[in-house]
Amino acid sequence: MKLRKNIATSEAGFIFNPATGDSFAANQLAADILARTKAGQDAAAIKADILERYEVAPGQLEKDWDDLLAQLREFNLLD
Repeated sequence: MKLRKNIATSEAGFIFNPATGDSFAANQLAADILARTKAGQDAAAIKADILERYEVAPGQLEKDWDDLLAQLREFNLLD
């Protein structure tokens, strides 16, 4: 997952695309994932940390991860 360079995010979950003027709200976990992605952390490390910190089955995490990616693609936020 790689966010476009011009996409602004905040710790509170605010996502802003200056190219289109669109803004979005993400929950705290999605905001954390986006911040880690922007910092260069790879997906495997992020997922491993989520599995360690939260009570979530690996299969559910993969489904939720894929759903997040689909939403980011739909709104043209990924490279």
